[in-house]
Amino acid sequence: MNKRGHVLNALLLAIGLGFVLEPAVDVATAEKIGQITVPIVLGALFPDVDTAFGKHRKTLHSLPVLAVVMAYPVVFDNLHFVWIGVLTHYLLDVVGSKRGIALFHPFWGEEFGIPVGVTTSSKYADLVTVIITGLEIAAFWAVHTYVVDLDVDLSAASQAIGV
Repeated sequence: MNKRGHVLNALLLAIGLGFVLEPAVDVATAEKIGQITVPIVLGALFPDVDTAFGKHRKTLHSLPVLAVVMAYPVVFDNLHFVWIGVLTHYLLDVVGSKRGIALFHPFWGEEFGIPVGVTTSSKYADLVTVIITGLEIAAFWAVHTYVVDLDVDLSAASQAIGV
């Protein structure tokens, strides 16, 4: 996907996830959407910083980078929801495009993708982005409802591990 696709995904995801976390049409929902939009958009754009250095779709498009970003809320009690933008950026590049990403870089340079995606210049790129975003929102809803609260206050976890 291109930057436009990643921003579209992040904005729609923030709105959908806002309703997952605050399932009403009220001020609390609007506040939640406001709280998570910027971190998700920043996370969605972060992996493409590797276009300025390193190798694109390798240097910052890997599971080790995602693990570091996911650790920030627990260890430092900041960058909440940035990991969601990074994760969904990876999903768009793996599922929505033909090329894929190097999930295990720097340990293994092989790029993984699903061969049914579209090119970034395809007239169907936005449609594919919206479909993938809908599936992501459904997945986050299922995780939030049945597995773990995605809107948990991690400051207590940070204090418990002595950080």
